[in-house]
Amino acid sequence: MSKPLVIVESPAKAKTLARFLGNQFRVEASVGHVRDLPENASEVPESIKKETWGRIGVDVDNGFKPYYVVSSDRKSRIRELKAAVKDASEVLLATDPDREGESISWHLREVLKPKGSVKRIVFHEITEEAVREAIEQARDIDLKLVDAQESRRILDRLYGYMLSPVLWKKVQTGLSAGRVQSVAVRLIVEREEERRAFRRSTCWDLDAKIRAGETQFVATLVRVGEERVATGKDFDPTTGALVGRNVRLLDEASAKTMREVLAGRLPWTVTGVEEKPTSQRPSAPFTTSTLQQEANRKLGFSADRTMSAAQRLFQDGVISYHRTDSTTLSDKALRESARAIKDMYGEAFYGGARQYQTKVKNAQEAHEAIRPTDFGQRPQSLSLPPDEARLYELIWKRTVASQMADARLLRTTLEITATGADRRPHVFTASGKAIQFAGFLRAYVEGSDDPAGELGDQEILLPKLSVGDHVTAPGQGPLTLAGLDPKAHETLPPPRYTDASLVKTLEEDGIGRPSTYASIIQTIERRGYVWRQGKALVPSYTAFAVTSLLKDHFGQLVELGFTGRIEEDLDQVSNGDLDRTQFLEQFYNGLDDWPGLRHLVTNEDRIEYPVIELGVDPATGQKIVVRIGRYGAYAQMGDANASIPEDIAPADFTIEQALKLLKDRTDGPQSLGADPKTGLPVYVLTGRFGPYVQLGEAPEKGSKEKPRRASLTKNDQPDSITLDRALELLSLPRLVGHDAETGQDIIANFGRFGPYVKRGDEFRSLGTDADVFGVTLDQAIELFKQEKKGRRRTASRTVLREVGLHPESQAKIEILEGRYGPYVTDGTTNASVPKDVLVDALTLEESVGLLKAREGAPAKKGRGRAPARGAGRTMGTATARKRPTKRSA
Repeated sequence: MSKPLVIVESPAKAKTLARFLGNQFRVEASVGHVRDLPENASEVPESIKKETWGRIGVDVDNGFKPYYVVSSDRKSRIRELKAAVKDASEVLLATDPDREGESISWHLREVLKPKGSVKRIVFHEITEEAVREAIEQARDIDLKLVDAQESRRILDRLYGYMLSPVLWKKVQTGLSAGRVQSVAVRLIVEREEERRAFRRSTCWDLDAKIRAGETQFVATLVRVGEERVATGKDFDPTTGALVGRNVRLLDEASAKTMREVLAGRLPWTVTGVEEKPTSQRPSAPFTTSTLQQEANRKLGFSADRTMSAAQRLFQDGVISYHRTDSTTLSDKALRESARAIKDMYGEAFYGGARQYQTKVKNAQEAHEAIRPTDFGQRPQSLSLPPDEARLYELIWKRTVASQMADARLLRTTLEITATGADRRPHVFTASGKAIQFAGFLRAYVEGSDDPAGELGDQEILLPKLSVGDHVTAPGQGPLTLAGLDPKAHETLPPPRYTDASLVKTLEEDGIGRPSTYASIIQTIERRGYVWRQGKALVPSYTAFAVTSLLKDHFGQLVELGFTGRIEEDLDQVSNGDLDRTQFLEQFYNGLDDWPGLRHLVTNEDRIEYPVIELGVDPATGQKIVVRIGRYGAYAQMGDANASIPEDIAPADFTIEQALKLLKDRTDGPQSLGADPKTGLPVYVLTGRFGPYVQLGEAPEKGSKEKPRRASLTKNDQPDSITLDRALELLSLPRLVGHDAETGQDIIANFGRFGPYVKRGDEFRSLGTDADVFGVTLDQAIELFKQEKKGRRRTASRTVLREVGLHPESQAKIEILEGRYGPYVTDGTTNASVPKDVLVDALTLEESVGLLKAREGAPAKKGRGRAPARGAGRTMGTATARKRPTKRSA
């Protein structure tokens, strides 16, 4: 007997839905998008290959008609879905409740062509109540939302496919441009430029430690007479010059002199006491953007790691939909959160039902905020994987706190005045904060991008003092001076962007959609435009070159305001206020002061190779520039050039360092001596991967023979390395011994992740660098008997993730980084990871589904040889070279 068919995107979501719907419905998964614009030359339909726009897959001459194709790894899934549709009494399309989900539903309808009833159902949480309510309110597909999503897809295709080839010709092959991606890179580069231009300055002040009974607090000198004591904000960040008006700059000598004078002029007098009761409101529940920001601040999660964990929580029915701009909560959520607050904290901590207004530009998709689906499921009561558990706790606490009472605080400011030798008042101040009623702070305290900001949220208790009280020497009264210390403060350059601060800036300027930020950051990192230094996003010199080219020749395309206006136009398309074709026509062919993308790209001959100016040699006045070469960035002065190590941030690369690299390259390698065994000289050199030692001379061009080389470890310095140490490094890999049980040799060496031992294809990490030379055969064998410790992937690994074991073959399933992007493999079959699926979000079931879909599919043509120039995926297919660490050989 036929029954309704429900189609969702992922197997995990399908499995959760099937639990609620039982045998009344059949639930299937599309496994992401079912079709898209062609991604490479082999997918372009024969009917359009000869057209000038065929490579793009969009007919720019006739209403921007897109040509969609079903990729080979989706065809078997489509066949299965078509068979399921034939047996269904009706089809319910239950893809995600946003524009992209609406578009996927439309594509499913167009591809499957059901003959019976087709309806769209939308739910913002995967609970039985929400799903059944959505089925009762089934509707038609919203074609306005589909138009908006299709417009976005076509716009991004035009942008990427027309600008990326310019970057290939003028900068480096394999680079990509993107409507939001390029703006994000520009922001990161401009922040690095600010850091490079920054000039450090130092100022001093005095900290007075004052004791009142058992309490001690610190008061800081803020004013001398009518002059403020200079602080960091009084200096120009680019020149380091003092720009604050009516301020007094203290240096070390004057601060120490002032200490001696003021310490001898006791007593001081309390001249001001101000107590100000204030209240503090809780933050709104999470949106996509604020969740990414807070998870980065508090948990150290990257944006894609946050979204991957949130995706799994949503699919398991634990939280509501995680792609949302809304800060509102449903009546049901308001009731449940109120009950949880009263049960856990007491009636006094419930602040009454609160709704929050979003402050985001171009906010769309009227969903709820991200919240637990059941507030009774407290974080400690659920058994979840580590990432999901930590993220769920964050979401639960933030949502509950948003409905709690305001915190009541008492802020106190003390003013204490000493008299200097010149009779002028020297004013010290101390600020405190006492929590009179914790309110929502019992549950949650919001993080800050500024560490000092988080310290400011801590409770600081000051003693009860009155105007006229005196600060005396120890033993002479209840309020005494316990110490007076000069303190130096160095001005700091503007901080580099993190995932949190970049997401915040993009959202505030209306650039892109918060649901895409995770994939944007993941893309610019994978393409080699940025690398990570802790949480900080550091731009590469390639990013500098690309940004320079785009700003000089395609300026409007990377302007924040222009990109934000595009989002506003897309919103108008989704509302039916702007015709899709008219919008695309204006972007492509131009309007008023906007020349149009087509015109900009056709004049590419005016574009010169971008160079980054570093400065001049103070001795000769010659200009030093940075260029991007086949093997990375290099410094150039006249005819001399030298590779720049990839682990040096552009803002930290100085003229002095450049001159040293150029001098070392011009003078030739530094010889440490000769190897006693071979008689060959041993050199220490610096390359794009950092310093290394080399045995023998460099080979002539064209020679296939290469001298033996070894990277220096993080504990080795090029200026102090000895011949013995260099020979020790060159002796690697070291044969530890022969494992008789397995019949394999064990070797020790340094790798990109540190010291290790290897037996066949197995690796085990060693504790210290010295272990490479000291580990014994017995110790190494014992290491292999121990379970291998997991290691989170880094940007330089080929294996992105181990998914699990295949349920049928028990083969290990992994996700690898390939030439055309990430792919799933079980060692026999390879299947591309859909571009709309985050690597960390792919489940074992989904991976198996991709592999099964790939089995039996026709082999892709042309994979046996390199594609012709421009014949492959035009936008962002070449995987950027991974950043090696200092230990990479």
